[in-house]
Amino acid sequence: MAHTCIHWFRKGLRLHDNPALVAALRDCKEIYPVFVLDPYSPNNVNIGINRWKFLIGALKDLDCSLRKLNSRLFVVRGKTDEVFPKLFQKWKVTRLTYEYDTEPFSLRRDKEVGRLAEEHGVEIIYKVSHTLYNIDRIIEENNGKAPLTYNRLQTLVSSIGPPKRPIPAPTCDDMKDVKTPCSEKHEENYGISTLEKLYQDPESLTEELFPGGEQEALRRLDQHMARKEWVCGFEKPQTSPNSLSPSTTVLSPYMTFGCLSARTFWWSLTDVYQGKKHSQPPVSLHGQLLWREFFYTAGLGIPNFDKMEGNPVCTQVDWDSNFEYLAAWAEARTGFPFIDAIMTQLRQEGWIHHLARHAVACFLTRGDLWISWEEGQKVFEELLLDGDWSLNAGNWQWLSASTFFHQFFRVYSPIAFGKKTDKNGDYIKKYLPHLKKYPAQYIYEPWKAPRSVQEAAGCIVGKDYPRPIVEHEVISKKNIQRMKAAYAKRSPHSSEESPGKKEKGLFPLGTAIGSASPPLTIG
Repeated sequence: MAHTCIHWFRKGLRLHDNPALVAALRDCKEIYPVFVLDPYSPNNVNIGINRWKFLIGALKDLDCSLRKLNSRLFVVRGKTDEVFPKLFQKWKVTRLTYEYDTEPFSLRRDKEVGRLAEEHGVEIIYKVSHTLYNIDRIIEENNGKAPLTYNRLQTLVSSIGPPKRPIPAPTCDDMKDVKTPCSEKHEENYGISTLEKLYQDPESLTEELFPGGEQEALRRLDQHMARKEWVCGFEKPQTSPNSLSPSTTVLSPYMTFGCLSARTFWWSLTDVYQGKKHSQPPVSLHGQLLWREFFYTAGLGIPNFDKMEGNPVCTQVDWDSNFEYLAAWAEARTGFPFIDAIMTQLRQEGWIHHLARHAVACFLTRGDLWISWEEGQKVFEELLLDGDWSLNAGNWQWLSASTFFHQFFRVYSPIAFGKKTDKNGDYIKKYLPHLKKYPAQYIYEPWKAPRSVQEAAGCIVGKDYPRPIVEHEVISKKNIQRMKAAYAKRSPHSSEESPGKKEKGLFPLGTAIGSASPPLTIG
């Protein structure tokens, strides 16, 4: 039987290593590549303009690649449970294919679409390709539970074996007997949305440093793989959070949207490592991909993973509800230039280094402001290009010392930490230009500058730039005691699987690849 097939693009916005797309082309006479755009779905309501811009770029790139195969992308607006029954009937669909997604919302959505497909006699095929491994199998190998330490994950995947090799993108030969019916009104009916149609203001955008799309992802991958010595020597903690240009790969947004396959990345690294001395997990680039896998596994296997309440592995903390503090942090007006510069970069560019994520996450939660990690998670979800549900939740729990990492007495200084890699404050001067005339000795603590220095710099603290929102030296000590009290209330079994000695010093937040930490481990 020759099928009429819809291939449903969701995260896997690429042609390479897309086994579900290849499955769609088998015994197929007509294929409709579909992307469903529902601006009001739970996954999309909290997305900022930079992420919408990246998605639009990725869709345009995907459509361009499909055109080269004599096909097109169909962007359909609406709710999936309302859209698909209409498309099944309109196009007489007999098969639906898609890439497997482990997020709770996605699983509920896919279950409903599966029910509708069965009602309409539509066969469903889905394939695992967003992660290195089948996450369900990792959990199964661990007696039905998500591994709670990185070492345990390594043991499990070692027993499974290396990830599958990526498969090539479909070619014109693969499409020679497959048609994609398009009308003259295709753009009108199924064209890619503009920012304006998504109620976003393009005028608010700054320069686009990280254009979306598979071709850009592969270009960046090739560019980094050509730096063989850098790749082999890469160690995540040895990169700079405040360099003026990224000190990591910034491939994380491309992996979040599926413009780059994790398996393609893995095996490209394997080829570079071949026969050479190289760094090892957890700090190597392979290690960063395994951190990504770790959080995906936790996200699938732990109930209520993105919440404190009802999350069985999360320490219950009496966080404050201080909307003024939260707004000051999110809007880059805490009075700590290092923190404010990071949050400014995040808002403008949609990306920050994973160690910068560490600093602002610790500052918001247990370090200074005592605001729940769930609030920080929401802000990152909106602003980060690589805002990834599992990685975002996992890294925020880690940095707030709520789950996985338990050395709550180790606190990032909003002053000293940035100085280690940028004594002159060039990063601060770039993102907070009103402070650029401050001498290096005061750039991290402008409130300590004499009035004459502030006047000479043209920026008076308390008038042109806010005073520090808290006194770090005092509040951080108080918060350590509050965390100690929260830990004392935990069940005696709650720390059974806390990180071992080798893992305690690890901060996976923002893995090295682009910076994926509170949302992506590949930062």
